[in-house]
Amino acid sequence: MQSTHWFILIGLLMLARGMAATTISRSPFTSAIVYLGVGLVLGPTVLNLFHFEPTEESGVLEVLTEVAILISLFSAGIKMPVPFRRANWDAPLRLAWISMIFTVVLVAAFGFFVLGLPVGAAILLGGILAPTDPVLATDVQIRHAGDTDRLRFTLTCEAGMNDGSAAPFVFLGLGVLGLDETAGQPWRWLFVDVFWAALAAVAIGVLFGAVTARLTWRLRMIKPRHDIMDDLVGLGLIAVAYGVATLVHAWGFLAVFFAAVALRQNELMMAGAPKDQEGLLEPDTGKSQVALDSDSNEAPMTVSTESLVFKEHLERLSELTLVVLLGGMISLQEISWQAVFMAAFLFFVARPLAVFLGLAGSAAPLRLKAMTAWFGIRGIGSIYYLVFAIEAGLAPDLAAQLTNIVLFTIMLSIVVHGLSVKPLMNTVWRE
Repeated sequence: MQSTHWFILIGLLMLARGMAATTISRSPFTSAIVYLGVGLVLGPTVLNLFHFEPTEESGVLEVLTEVAILISLFSAGIKMPVPFRRANWDAPLRLAWISMIFTVVLVAAFGFFVLGLPVGAAILLGGILAPTDPVLATDVQIRHAGDTDRLRFTLTCEAGMNDGSAAPFVFLGLGVLGLDETAGQPWRWLFVDVFWAALAAVAIGVLFGAVTARLTWRLRMIKPRHDIMDDLVGLGLIAVAYGVATLVHAWGFLAVFFAAVALRQNELMMAGAPKDQEGLLEPDTGKSQVALDSDSNEAPMTVSTESLVFKEHLERLSELTLVVLLGGMISLQEISWQAVFMAAFLFFVARPLAVFLGLAGSAAPLRLKAMTAWFGIRGIGSIYYLVFAIEAGLAPDLAAQLTNIVLFTIMLSIVVHGLSVKPLMNTVWRE
């Protein structure tokens, strides 16, 4: 397909999605399922009008997925409830770190003992498939700033953090394969790629988010009125936080998420959000005991609020483009038994077991644990780490094998989780 054809295709899909918003919301399908179907029909599975090969276009795909994840992480971060409370964040923190580690270990063990992958490749596959997705999981994530549904908050917050916390395991797998400097340096991996990268990313994100919030707040107070281009400020914060974190060998994705969280926390505190409220999300109903946000019509404009709509539009465009490309990467005739077994193991064994182990001893109720265990949606983050590994010099045969497993797992996640999200969210969770 030529560039002109792509303009027409993406344009038609955008028009259809925009005008059929209500229809899709009332149907059993998610928008991602529709985009995937279009990609499969136009791709090598049916009409073969285009075939986007990730091993050959890994550089372009890495940039596209990187940008999509950054936009989605920022959008997720500025929807986090205010004020920050440790009790609210306990479950997401456990999921993003403890459950992440269990998922990597379980997937790596399955890859090594069942699929026969080399140790390094098995660890790499664990790092690629472990993170849940902030781009494709919009139907189970926080819908708007101030949304106090506990399940949505937990899933959104987990996805905001674990795209970063998966990085050291990708590096570890590449190191064991001899493709990263971590090879033969376990202590360096532990202290630099894990501890330093995590702590520095959080610190950088909080610092830049807080400074941006306070600076723009002061500028708005200048008389006569000083206008702020909130969209550009938001995009600039994403770029600077990500760039600085990457320069100092910290996790850029984690830095962007916490920059957005800090931006909103500081802006709303300065706008008068109550500081003495506990802001606890009720464990089973998902409803808030107190108001966590201050988004009244009288509240002053903030960068987080004013830029959110623009970021969500970019997020929808990214989802549309990348899922159509995903359909064009897949040929159903080439799906291997390894991909089928890995997807089934991840959805029905690894994810549920990792969630229950990670949340063991927490105050999270059983229904929240069960729903969280099921909605471990895989997507753009896994594609990013896959092409990152390919760009790092993954051997062609191994790259093709991992690509087949990863892409099929993502496709199955879009379909299976997409078809179950509305029934479960509307009945089981809201019952």
